[in-house]
Amino acid sequence: MLLKPQDIVVALKLALPNPEGWTYLELGRVLLLSAAEVHNAVRRAVQARLLMRVGRQAPTAVRGNLLEFLVHGAKYSFPPDRTGLTRGFPTAHAAPGLTTLFAATDEPPPVWPDARGPVRGYGFSPLYRSVVKAAKADEALYRLLAAIDLLRGGGARERKVGTQVLTDTLGTGDGA
Repeated sequence: MLLKPQDIVVALKLALPNPEGWTYLELGRVLLLSAAEVHNAVRRAVQARLLMRVGRQAPTAVRGNLLEFLVHGAKYSFPPDRTGLTRGFPTAHAAPGLTTLFAATDEPPPVWPDARGPVRGYGFSPLYRSVVKAAKADEALYRLLAAIDLLRGGGARERKVGTQVLTDTLGTGDGA
């Protein structure tokens, strides 16, 4: 069994608060995935112990395991592709809500390539192709994905901040 990037996106979304719970169809709609893709992502994430199922309830994140995997494995499992200057949505240290944690520089920021993006910067491949649109609609998911990009492509300081953002959001205990 191999984890795929969309498995992490689904697990992150399930780790965020949602009092009503999710169906595969609803998750697919908000993450721009098919219900089958979501079902397969959940199956793989449960097998990897990043998610758990209790009876017929929606799967929940095993927060400690998810955090551990992201902090120690994301950069090895899902290394970013970097490209030249392009339009896109800022990520990593340039993402909204994270820019205040870093000193400003004259360097172009890392961006998820998107022709409709508001910023010109260096291309930094998103964890999964649909996350750009999904993140635009969900500020909390955007912040988590940008924090993962700090881990995937940053130096020691960036990885430390990314770890802290994920720890603050996911906590370190098991369960939801």
